[in-house]
Amino acid sequence: MRAMLATMMMLLMTTAALAGCAGSDITQEDVDAAREEGRAAGILEATPVSTLDTIIARGSMKCGVKESQYGMGYLDAGTGVRSGLDISYCRGVAAALGLNPDTDIEYIPASGSDRFDKLASGTIDVLIRTTTWTTSRDADLNADFAGMNFFDGQGILVREDVFPAADAGNSAAGLNGANICVGIGTTTEGNMVDWFSSRNIAFTSVPVADAAEATAKFIDGSCDAFTGDMSAMVAKKWQLDGDDSMGGVGIWIAQELMSKEPLGAATRDMDSDFKDVVAWVWYGMVTAEENGVTAANAADMAAAACDGSDPGVCRLLTENLGLGTTDNPLAGTWMQAVLQAAGNYGEAYDDAFCDGTYDGVSGSDAMTGCLIS
Repeated sequence: MRAMLATMMMLLMTTAALAGCAGSDITQEDVDAAREEGRAAGILEATPVSTLDTIIARGSMKCGVKESQYGMGYLDAGTGVRSGLDISYCRGVAAALGLNPDTDIEYIPASGSDRFDKLASGTIDVLIRTTTWTTSRDADLNADFAGMNFFDGQGILVREDVFPAADAGNSAAGLNGANICVGIGTTTEGNMVDWFSSRNIAFTSVPVADAAEATAKFIDGSCDAFTGDMSAMVAKKWQLDGDDSMGGVGIWIAQELMSKEPLGAATRDMDSDFKDVVAWVWYGMVTAEENGVTAANAADMAAAACDGSDPGVCRLLTENLGLGTTDNPLAGTWMQAVLQAAGNYGEAYDDAFCDGTYDGVSGSDAMTGCLIS
């Protein structure tokens, strides 16, 4: 691009010089036209291709996810079925773009240490993987957060045989001298140091690459405790209590939330058309639940609302609201497609954390059998 602009500048300078020579046929209009052509060429060269257009041309979307956290991003090794709130989000985005959420999503594992590299390099199109939205990540990385689908906080899971809950007062403050597993490249590293050092509580950090390594070290006793998002700690306790991998050793979760962890999806910087879709898919799922629109009744609600009785719901379910690109605008029924693929927010949450019986309209008190309230 730099070479092309230099060439255009030389052309402009030569054209301008010739225009000033006696007897030249080149006019000031010619100079202005050449200048405008160079400006337009520079803008075209500098404008990146939207990820949205790339996805449509490819016919599939690459979603960076977790595979080990029940409720958020989980892959059942026996059945090959993926589940969780983040998986529903991936499905909703794909459906909004007109893709088949069952066949046109490539799920790519993204760890705490490589997720932003995979996003920046184009290995994944979007990162939907329990990633905390922080100021430094928003400002310093080649990433732009598109929405917050779960408000979490940092928790800590503890082995009862090393630090009995009663002796510790069910508190992380009672873990003086603990060896604590923590993921490399996560916000939990810094949060843990801040929380324990500010209270003069000694600890040893045991860095791990991912949840699988942390779980193995927690089980074999290399770590006395394991820290991460509270949703992950609750899911891990549920898993370990259920599969008896602790060999009878009790485990407990400390009562503190050590931080605020707003978890969200991320796209690449300067990719606003795609970011807008990723953000408004989630906002649309929340808005749908607020208005009683579910996967089952979306088409009927659209027909009823568009008779003039509810213009807002009519717009949500029948207009593209300017989303998409010039070449690939979203269909007017994009939100209906999202609801068919993922449900509204309450339905997606219920499928992820509860028993799947929520009607989608009655509010959280109507949810039953929930791992996380």
